[in-house]
Amino acid sequence: MTSTLAATTTAALPALKLGALAVDPAVVLAPMAGITNPAFRTLCREFGAGLYVCEMITTRALVERNEKTLQMVRATADERDAFSVQLYGVDPATVGRAVEMLVDEQVAGTRPAHVDLNFGCPVPKVTRKGGGAALPWRRRLFRDIVRAAVRAARDVPVTVKTRVGIDAEHVTYLEAGRIAQDEGAAAITLHGRTADQLYSGTADWTHIARLVEAVDVPVLGNGDVWEADDALRMVAGTGCAGVVIGRGCLGRPWLFGDLAAAFAGRTERALPTLREVAGVMLRHAQLLSEEQGELHGCTDFRKHVAWYLKGFAVGGDVRRALAMVSGLDELAGLLARIPDQPYPADVLGAPRGRTSPPRPVALPEGWLADRDDPRPPAGAELLVGGG
Repeated sequence: MTSTLAATTTAALPALKLGALAVDPAVVLAPMAGITNPAFRTLCREFGAGLYVCEMITTRALVERNEKTLQMVRATADERDAFSVQLYGVDPATVGRAVEMLVDEQVAGTRPAHVDLNFGCPVPKVTRKGGGAALPWRRRLFRDIVRAAVRAARDVPVTVKTRVGIDAEHVTYLEAGRIAQDEGAAAITLHGRTADQLYSGTADWTHIARLVEAVDVPVLGNGDVWEADDALRMVAGTGCAGVVIGRGCLGRPWLFGDLAAAFAGRTERALPTLREVAGVMLRHAQLLSEEQGELHGCTDFRKHVAWYLKGFAVGGDVRRALAMVSGLDELAGLLARIPDQPYPADVLGAPRGRTSPPRPVALPEGWLADRDDPRPPAGAELLVGGG
């Protein structure tokens, strides 16, 4: 990227240590369904180092060797030394077996360098079965799941991702952080929202700072990191050991280059022109096409178009055509029709991706009644079968 934006703050951050794994810079790509496939992980890695986690994998589907899940969990050639997997599960035995498959059988084609456990998903179809961000409320079940994963992983570091709690009246993160630490988790990621907030409002980073004070293992901050300077502010304000990037990189994979520069104490930030963005878009679509075939790859790419072109002046006819693109040459031709222009500064620091108003969390009947019930919620692992 030839254009740069000077940062107002610089600070060098040491590498993140997860057992024997050193993550430098201390930046992790958050799993996002339908987004963090091999093509997107490769693209992000080309812009900067860090740890790039695959899409969330359902432990039940993995244990049952679901074909789609086995494909999702395959490492790419350049991930052989640092393949990272996030697992979703609600049954300790199933989670333990899934981790054993990854570590011992190497079903991903390689032994993972890192396993993350998802206890942060706020999506109603997950929480209404007691999974995701709802699960830490059942503290004994939470403990048993983390314990099973750590034991099965042996020397592979296991981390935990969670939210502040179910809502303001049912806060779980401090207790969950201590339990995870006691059971051998190598680090804890905290998204600074409760489940009922979904992706609305502003993430409250003060909770991240409180968790840093409460545990001895590294804490990673997540939520509202839209620019590299946001990450610097988060680290400076909370003492967290690194950041996890989700929606901020949608349509902006070069953010990882900015983060690498920021955590090395450098001030350059990418401000690509439209022509440079078009080149990244083509690269992304090519990677998807290599993975899925040209038609399916370009069809999959359509959802990324609006994120890449956010803020750019693009004619309505071109936007409509891009929303139906089905081939690489067609994509290149359409992008060539858009006049080159500077990066739109007004979108910097603005939210990207999904937003939604707060709403009560869907929970199983009686879920809040007994925090020490260790039984897995019935049927929860079937709701995202196949990945």
